[in-house]
Amino acid sequence: MPTFAAESGLFDTIAGLPVHPLVVHVAVVVLPVSAVAFIALVLVRRARRSYGWLTMLGLFGGTAAAVVAKESGEALAKRVGTPATHASYGDVLPLIGAALAVVALLWMVLQRQSARRAAGADPAEPVRDSGLVKALGAVGILAALATVGMSVLVGHSGAEAVWGNRIAATQPSAASTSSTTAAASTATGPTSQASPTSVVVSPTPTGTATPAPTTAGGYSLAQVQQHASASSCWTVVSGGVYDVTSWIAQHPGGTGPIIGLCGKDGTSAFAAQHGTVGRAVNELKQFKIGALA
Repeated sequence: MPTFAAESGLFDTIAGLPVHPLVVHVAVVVLPVSAVAFIALVLVRRARRSYGWLTMLGLFGGTAAAVVAKESGEALAKRVGTPATHASYGDVLPLIGAALAVVALLWMVLQRQSARRAAGADPAEPVRDSGLVKALGAVGILAALATVGMSVLVGHSGAEAVWGNRIAATQPSAASTSSTTAAASTATGPTSQASPTSVVVSPTPTGTATPAPTTAGGYSLAQVQQHASASSCWTVVSGGVYDVTSWIAQHPGGTGPIIGLCGKDGTSAFAAQHGTVGRAVNELKQFKIGALA
């Protein structure tokens, strides 16, 4: 699977580093914090004078950061592939943020005008929001809650795409657990003779021929689990069995994501990172050695 190529552009790299991770944290921190601040402004009148315009600045700045994060994410995807779930959430966040920023600004302007009129009419009377200001405030609170929720989804899906497989790679695989159990049983006492239907397959060293499927229908999951290391790495994606040993050192996202799939069904992890269509899916085909029985 060759490395993705992309032309450098405005949203691609800065000083040799991808723009996306440099700006995405602004979007997923400043925007939700400003959204919560807006809810506080609507509910707590005394906070409006001190923090009103600062909150507006945060909402518009956070929305702008979300737009840049979306564009830079698309540029980064041309190099390393697209985490489908993260990309879909990233497309929605700027829209929700922009809607909130516009509603919040309109609410801010109208509530200040309403407050000035009320103070001019009778300074002794407590200032109250007009019906329109209250309605805009309610709409803004809903938009703010949606912004916070979407920010969490964007941040979580992005972190999962980057770190999920790396963390999985540090966990003991089913194959290594089975090997440890078998070794312990051998050390503590005699083992029972394997049944005729048991399948025991040794990992295939790099450079040797791929063993034939153990059943007429293809490779068994037990056989795939025997190839759970960097020296012999098999994985299952959408019912196909793939030997990705040679791709580990070449993967542009590092060795961790590939090693995390070794000896396992990697369908969900691959789909989360690359989706179910596109260049990565087509290039994966060259590593296919058979089907899962």
